[in-house]
Amino acid sequence: MPDATTRRQFLRRSSETAAAAGALTALGGVHTLAAAPADVVRLGIIGCGGIMGHHVRGLVDRGERVEFAWLCDVDPRQLQAKAEMIDGFQSSPAKQTPRHEDVCADGGVDAVVIATPHHWHAPIALEAMAEGKDVYIEKPISHVYNEGHAVIDAARRHGRIVQQGSQMRSSPVTAEASKLLEAGVIGEVKVARAWTAEQRSVVKPVADSEAPEGVDYDRWLGPAPQRPFNALRFHQTWRMFRDYGNGEIGDDGIHDLDMAAWGLGVSTLPRQITARGSRMMLHGHASEYPDNMHVTYEYADGKLLVYENYPFTAYGLHGFDNGNVFYGTEGYMVFSRRGAFSVFLGPKNQRGPTESKAIRGERGYAEHMDNFLTAVRTREPITRAPAETAHLSCALVHLGEIAYRTRGRLDFDPEAERFVDSDEANAMLDKTYREPFALPAVG
Repeated sequence: MPDATTRRQFLRRSSETAAAAGALTALGGVHTLAAAPADVVRLGIIGCGGIMGHHVRGLVDRGERVEFAWLCDVDPRQLQAKAEMIDGFQSSPAKQTPRHEDVCADGGVDAVVIATPHHWHAPIALEAMAEGKDVYIEKPISHVYNEGHAVIDAARRHGRIVQQGSQMRSSPVTAEASKLLEAGVIGEVKVARAWTAEQRSVVKPVADSEAPEGVDYDRWLGPAPQRPFNALRFHQTWRMFRDYGNGEIGDDGIHDLDMAAWGLGVSTLPRQITARGSRMMLHGHASEYPDNMHVTYEYADGKLLVYENYPFTAYGLHGFDNGNVFYGTEGYMVFSRRGAFSVFLGPKNQRGPTESKAIRGERGYAEHMDNFLTAVRTREPITRAPAETAHLSCALVHLGEIAYRTRGRLDFDPEAERFVDSDEANAMLDKTYREPFALPAVG
């Protein structure tokens, strides 16, 4: 049987950030400077493409007690699309800007939702927190490892609420599965497996061109290196380039890595990372990342976490394109962020519990946003993916990528948070920021 106390401590960790609690109380409640009713959270929406459409549409359709104070994006087309989405939701339209600084400087804004490309996540979050805003940051909260600590430090120093967009941590499917794991249904979990198994096709490189009319491309680049505009380095496909994204492992993979760490019950960092990857089939692909990647993380207590990325399958694994398996001493659990889990017990794989029919397919989007907004209103550190928890999962992305790009196998000191005997790898824990878009100082 697992150490139930240890697992319970881990599962509650996201709601027990004691260091921040005092600061949150001292800073008082929501709308200190705002004129809106005390239970209405005034939001700044930063990055109006991609997943932000899902967030905004959900807030509107559910009639959430929020007000969209600002819409921020470097592309006026995306601003217009979100303005139309919230048309009629509130008495006055949201202000629009390409500058996140305008949103952060507005004392009437309570919280910001950040869904920019990854390279902008931490810089914007740090500035927002310094200006007294709580932050919902889409995954991953960090583009490089050291940004995770900067976000943690800023949240503690400024007494801010942080939520990473790891929505399955708030799904009723996850809650039901966690009760079973905590009760020891599969014994002690020793190994967790995470995978992304989705078919990808070759995206051929394209020539540089002019940025679309009205787009502030220099601001889109921000802290990334100066480069000519290229359509592939812009909307959607920016994920293929290290300047802005974290590849497959940091895009879809971070969701499954996060749930693997949750299921394994680890609350520290691994001591050894082994990574392998290649160009297996997407020859001529414009991406700077491999089209397949396998990473193994070994923890000090011997537990293993394995990540696998397959670009060639339409069938997925165990029936899921994205998922996990938690291997315990008495059985195993197949878990997917598509909203399902199944338990198999003993040497004959006897069927055990599965998710309730009523919650099948639930992915936690509404619950996760509600968890954040409740924390903003109550000033209680109850978010299920706070900065500390998010960093432990995002670190797996960064450590795996660094191992892949260097020796393929690296030892890591979880206490010092440095690689052992590898200056090359340690240098990749950080990056250089293009001026004048340097990472804001925490202070």
